[in-house]
Amino acid sequence: MRSDSTPSEAIKLEFTKHAVHVMAERAVSVEWVERAIAKPALREPDPNDPEVERFFCPVLERDGRVLRVAVNTRVSPWRVVSVFFDRNMKGE
Repeated sequence: MRSDSTPSEAIKLEFTKHAVHVMAERAVSVEWVERAIAKPALREPDPNDPEVERFFCPVLERDGRVLRVAVNTRVSPWRVVSVFFDRNMKGE
């Protein structure tokens, strides 16, 4: 887990077309994405892209499934790259 903290002010986000598309397709709300980024249960670097971090958060509204949000945190505003429920984190 990364030790640097998420900004304490309201986090400004932008969403890629891919992120918007998969959020609609998977019925993921912007609120859940914002919650995962603001208060992640786990935050780690993406092993494939040094500019991207992964934020994980269980979503109670979806039976506790763990939402993974991939975010480019090196740009301002932060750019949400992809969003999905992580099957590997089931029950975590």
